[in-house]
Amino acid sequence: MNDRTETTAGSEPRLIAEPGLAARVAAVVEPVLEGLGYRLVRVRVSGSDGCTVQVMAERPDGTMTIEDCEAVSRTLSPVLDVADPIDRAYRLEVSSPGLDRPLVRRSDFERYANNLVKIEMAVAVDGRKRFRGMLLGAEDRCARIYRDDAPAGEPADVLLPIEEMAEAKLVLTDALIAEALRRGKEAERELREAQAADNPQDFHAERRPHERRPNGSSHRHQPFQRASGRGRHRAHHEGD
Repeated sequence: MNDRTETTAGSEPRLIAEPGLAARVAAVVEPVLEGLGYRLVRVRVSGSDGCTVQVMAERPDGTMTIEDCEAVSRTLSPVLDVADPIDRAYRLEVSSPGLDRPLVRRSDFERYANNLVKIEMAVAVDGRKRFRGMLLGAEDRCARIYRDDAPAGEPADVLLPIEEMAEAKLVLTDALIAEALRRGKEAERELREAQAADNPQDFHAERRPHERRPNGSSHRHQPFQRASGRGRHRAHHEGD
């Protein structure tokens, strides 16, 4: 992944957006998210098993904890009640993007280069709407991929206009999981170091979680909370 593409919340528009009712919900929640320091990734409205409104969000660096999801859910719930973009009872679900995340901004296609992607075009390119391959990055407002399923006689290296995509998402692979685990360990280490700097007399970042202290007592770090499913956190609220 490319770490050079961090931007501030709200500074970069989504090039892939939702239509219809989901777009009306997005128009309500996106400025609220930006005010909280988050970015909207996607809104989906599902009618199966009642009405569910899924708001997928992230921090500008691509992270989103369960605490973030809960805070966003608490803020969005009354805002949606007042704006009332949905004319029936619904269940609000705020989630992180997860490992097999959607790609919606130009910077997403840069940050997640060298990962396998699946893309569905709203407008066909050379008679095709579905593409799968290695993401090579972004050029202007297009994504370049190297197709791993290109038939003989068709180009493997293709440029796809991002704004003409219906959906683009990462494919879950061992390499993607390994990178996520590495980042999780790095974040945990940075948290321990920050805690050690704030409380140097009580916290020894260089010690292992269960290492015995000289006085015979043991110190345990708080366990690292793994994400459920495919690395995705969720928080729920019910709306009228």
